[in-house]
Amino acid sequence: MSTLWRDAVRHVLGSTLVVLPWPQRKAADRWLRGHEENHKLQRADAVLMSWGKSGRTWFRVMLSRYYQKRFGIAAGRMLEFDNLHGINPEIPRVFFTHGNYLRNYTGNWRDKCEFHGKRIVMLVRDPRDIAVSQYHQWKHRMLPIKKRLNNYPPHGADLSLFDFMLDQNVGLPEIIRFFSIWEHELPKTQDSITIHYEDMRVEPGAALRRALVFLGHKPTDDEIKDAVDYAAYDNMKKLEDKKVFWLSGARLRPGKAGQPDSYKVRRAKVGGYRDDFTAEQLAIIDGMLRDVHTPLFGYGGGAGSPRIRDAG
Repeated sequence: MSTLWRDAVRHVLGSTLVVLPWPQRKAADRWLRGHEENHKLQRADAVLMSWGKSGRTWFRVMLSRYYQKRFGIAAGRMLEFDNLHGINPEIPRVFFTHGNYLRNYTGNWRDKCEFHGKRIVMLVRDPRDIAVSQYHQWKHRMLPIKKRLNNYPPHGADLSLFDFMLDQNVGLPEIIRFFSIWEHELPKTQDSITIHYEDMRVEPGAALRRALVFLGHKPTDDEIKDAVDYAAYDNMKKLEDKKVFWLSGARLRPGKAGQPDSYKVRRAKVGGYRDDFTAEQLAIIDGMLRDVHTPLFGYGGGAGSPRIRDAG
């Protein structure tokens, strides 16, 4: 099912739920989304798992570009689960997910056993940078209904970045919980690799090559270079302005043209969170990660964690 058709179906179903009181409507909507996630998970050849704002769209554009060039697919066709697999079966069905809704369908809130039989590319990023990017997503791009469905602060709320960072439902505490769960569950999957956003910023080609080999491909140096250049920061901004990936819905369109913080591609800076807080606030934020018992994918867990040290 294409993204546009999927969104249309969801809109129709959502319209039928509007007569319900909000708690029932929310439960039904999340169940439907979880049903869709479960359907894709069962059919997926591989899963790309991440928390939002971890570089997934950037990675997806690189991956899509590789498939475009390798298999002669028209530019602008971004990989959307099985859409490119339908064009050429050598392209795997990749399920891109944050895992938001599956538990509402399965009823399993204890672990990630549904993923244990899958091959997973785990994309991670410093939770502090994630939270800052998520704040701008919430403020400038996120639809009101999405905020209500996922327990974000209400649409139009006058909330500071620091308060958002500390929010138990969507801020740093919840991101740390997500990382803690997957740190424990990822070794139980069929096979997995972990790609750090910070490493991808330094050597995007190496990260892309590693993922492609994991997915069963043998990319050439020229194919890797072309994909990396195509998805480079400046070109991604141009693609977003030109709405090149219009078939993928609103994923790569600015929330408001000309407003930098409303773009999907915003700053792409490692450790950029440090620019947004006072010294006292940074001490609290950094302390939250240092207080984690063990490093989560290399983030947190005390001063011995290399990614705490690098960011500080």
